[in-house]
Amino acid sequence: MNEVLLARRPGDDSEKAGGGAADFDVLIVGAGLSGIGAACHLVRKRPKTRFAILEARDAIGGTWDLFRYPGIRSDSDMATFGYAFRPWDDTRAIADGPSILRYLAETAKEYGVDRKIRFGHKVVSSTWRSEDARWTLDVKGPGGEDFRFTCNFLFLCAGYYEYEEGYMPGWPGMERFAGAIVHPQKWSQGLRYDGKRVIVIGSGATAVTLIPAMAESAAQVVMLQRSPTYIVARPSEEALAQRFGRRLPAWLTHAIVRWKNIGLQLYLFRLSRRKPAAVRAGILKLAQAAIGPGIDAAKHFNPRYEPWDQRVCLVPDGDLFAALRSGKASVVTGEIETFTETGLRLVSGETLDADIIVTATGLKLRLMGGIKIEVDGKPVEVGTTTIYKSVMFSDVPNLASVFGYTNASWTLKSDLIAGYVCRLLDHMDRRGYAICTPRQGDARMAEEPTLPLTSGYIQRAKNLLPRQGARKPWRMNQNYALDVIALRFAPIDDGALEFRRLDRASRAA
Repeated sequence: MNEVLLARRPGDDSEKAGGGAADFDVLIVGAGLSGIGAACHLVRKRPKTRFAILEARDAIGGTWDLFRYPGIRSDSDMATFGYAFRPWDDTRAIADGPSILRYLAETAKEYGVDRKIRFGHKVVSSTWRSEDARWTLDVKGPGGEDFRFTCNFLFLCAGYYEYEEGYMPGWPGMERFAGAIVHPQKWSQGLRYDGKRVIVIGSGATAVTLIPAMAESAAQVVMLQRSPTYIVARPSEEALAQRFGRRLPAWLTHAIVRWKNIGLQLYLFRLSRRKPAAVRAGILKLAQAAIGPGIDAAKHFNPRYEPWDQRVCLVPDGDLFAALRSGKASVVTGEIETFTETGLRLVSGETLDADIIVTATGLKLRLMGGIKIEVDGKPVEVGTTTIYKSVMFSDVPNLASVFGYTNASWTLKSDLIAGYVCRLLDHMDRRGYAICTPRQGDARMAEEPTLPLTSGYIQRAKNLLPRQGARKPWRMNQNYALDVIALRFAPIDDGALEFRRLDRASRAA
């Protein structure tokens, strides 16, 4: 097994990326939104830290490079989806995928972290040894070559879903359909849909993005949903940014817009929890006004669950509603009985004809890039651990992982987590600690599901998720204000973290 990194991509600065040495202070897994952000935090706050980013794919960007379906865009406002340390400098509140990918690449270049990335390096397993306070990572490199990296601290930023394939429920008769069946996660750039009849199965963020984009040139697009989703229109331009941007400095304008959006999100989420019926009625009223009298919003946009039991979908400038109102798209709510040669037959007996069927049926949840984890010879099943401050896991030393908010921008949480990891490493350095392990201590503490969502991808993988305790710091907040206090200002040594120094014999070895 090679101990030295041999593979390089054109433009890599290997010396600045740690040279040929395979041992680092910190290894980051994943070069998407979270990984690039984590690396920038290290550069800004811990410039002497030796680190590298291991990226399984051959490009930067994660989600924003993987997904190429028509119309791909953010489902959160860019004032909060962009990094706090490098504000999004466009008035667009909702941005398209290529613009977000460009923003990520520019951020990586500005902070020099693009030179730290090892592309085509998939981490297979990670093993911790307390004797030397090191993680050892077994990695498959380009061409299937084996590599080994070691580090003191492991930072997992590989997202939350399986990149190889999306979720496909499977329906009877799929092999009979004469047209094309495509999942958005495996979109073919050569797929022509102009003048075609298209069915999009699904009603989540991907479906509501695809439908108005495809409706521009398709003959007809049908949104087929088993059950409705809450869908809310919002302006694609940030009016506050336009108004203040002419009078105030850019940094102040951004701060005002960012905190306005954070405050509004927190307010609406809490209102949804306190008065779900009123929020439901309000959303339904807005949807009916947006689609016009020709479509029954109570039938097609009135979910079985309460607001924010699943994520609410945003549509910029109401583009989905406009497509439905114009007749270029339509919505059908019903269960699929079978695929046919020409389309679908529903349980109700209704048939839908199509040339292309898009299965926008969701994701397969996969934590930590699917990496096998072992601590001192014992395999770790993440589903049996308890999460600590949304960052670490009980009895797993020197390991942090990013999982963003389900009710707000992912980056709000990933920024806080990366900042906390820098604080933790500073604390350990000042006191000479080599090991930090969350210890739950009170085995009798009540435990609850980590993510309070009824979404299919969460329910299908709930046994894979860590647990959360009934009280802090073993809670996974869905509240930015509480997390700012917990991760940015609360003491590092809170009694739940066990710190250790390496003994002299270990250091001599």
